[in-house]
Amino acid sequence: MKYAIISDIHGNLEALTVVLDEIKRRTVDEIICLGDIVGYGPNPAECIATLRDLRIPCLAGNHDVATHDKGVRSTFSPLARLAIEWTTGKLVEPDIAWLRKLPYTLLRDELTFVHASPFEPEEFHYILDADDAAENFDSFTTQLCFVGHTHQPAIFCEDMTGRTVVLGTRAIVNVGSVGQPRDGDARACFGIFDADAWTFAFVRLAYPVDMTAGKIYSAGLPRQLGERLVFGV
Repeated sequence: MKYAIISDIHGNLEALTVVLDEIKRRTVDEIICLGDIVGYGPNPAECIATLRDLRIPCLAGNHDVATHDKGVRSTFSPLARLAIEWTTGKLVEPDIAWLRKLPYTLLRDELTFVHASPFEPEEFHYILDADDAAENFDSFTTQLCFVGHTHQPAIFCEDMTGRTVVLGTRAIVNVGSVGQPRDGDARACFGIFDADAWTFAFVRLAYPVDMTAGKIYSAGLPRQLGERLVFGV
């Protein structure tokens, strides 16, 4: 069984299109989206429609929840809050209803999928380093847990020394961000996991970032949202 695992699209249709084209070329068995389909980017409705049409299993990210939960929205930075308010205004009720129904966790055999962390997944805690990861291993029972949320690809093994997926070693894997990388690399990022070979690989792809940034500027969203895409920060 081969999985393509995507996360943090954030309304970036250009990045999503490039990633899905590459996934199709690689012939995977299932695509799973870890959430944050919307927020920040200029094409939230189109990204939702794409995932829905392809029947891709999706989880709830904090930006997805913030479209219908003002309590979550209140925790956002001013920039993120402005963006999610703009985003919500671009969505119709069926879009919001679909986001409202997204689950927080998904299990596949020895794999756990969440948006942010296996510990209290509905609270969207960050796993930023090995110390954060160490506090989360007791919160899932499978061999691997795939997360997003930080926009920074990483692998944290339970032994706190390994940085690769190895059969017999439990690990938390952050698959990075499709639509808004923040690790200094502007290319879209996602992961491919082969359960038969028990291997994981990050995939980085260039996409027309200037086109996405231009849409952000034209929409009247803060320029910072477009500029950060260009630099991957």
